[in-house]
Amino acid sequence: DLSRHCSTEVTQATLASVAPIFSVIKFDKEGNSTSYERKKTELYQELSLQARDLRFQHQVNITPRNNKIIMRMEFLKAVITPEYLLILDYRSLNLENWLFQELASQLAGEGQLVTYSLPFEFRAIEAILQYWISYLSGRLSHLQPQILETLNALVDPKLLSLDRSKVHILLQNGKR
Repeated sequence: DLSRHCSTEVTQATLASVAPIFSVIKFDKEGNSTSYERKKTELYQELSLQARDLRFQHQVNITPRNNKIIMRMEFLKAVITPEYLLILDYRSLNLENWLFQELASQLAGEGQLVTYSLPFEFRAIEAILQYWISYLSGRLSHLQPQILETLNALVDPKLLSLDRSKVHILLQNGKR
C-alpha cells in the first residue's frame, strides 16, 4: 500500500513539472521574426490571458481580450497586439512555408494587403484570413470531385442504390 502511495505522488509530481510548451514565433511590424518556446503558464502570464484563451478548439473564432486579438483556426493559433503578432505551435509544414515565405513580407508591407495603411492589427488579421481562405480553397478543390460524384449518384434515377462507402468517406473528410 505504501509503495502504491509513493508511486502515485511521484507520478503526480512528474506530471505537474512537465507543463505543456508552446513553440512561438513573434513578428514585429516590420516583419522581423524571432522564435522561442514558452511554458503554457508563462505565456498566459506574459500575455495577461487566461488558460481558456489559448485552448485548442475545433471552432474557428476571433476573440478580443485585454487589448489583444486571439484567432483560433483549427491548427492555427495567433495572438495579435498593436506591436506584434504571435503564432503559437507553428510547427506544421504548410504553416511554416507560409510563415517564412509570405507572412513576414506581408506584414512589412511588401505584399498585396488592402489594409497596409491601417494599424498593424488589421494587416495581421488580413494576412491570416488570406492564408486561411487559401487553405480552405485548397481543401475544397481536393474534396469537390468526391462531393460532385456522390451528389450525382444521389440524384441519378438509374442508380437504385448509392455506394455508402463514398458517403462515409465524404463525411470523414468533412470532419477534418
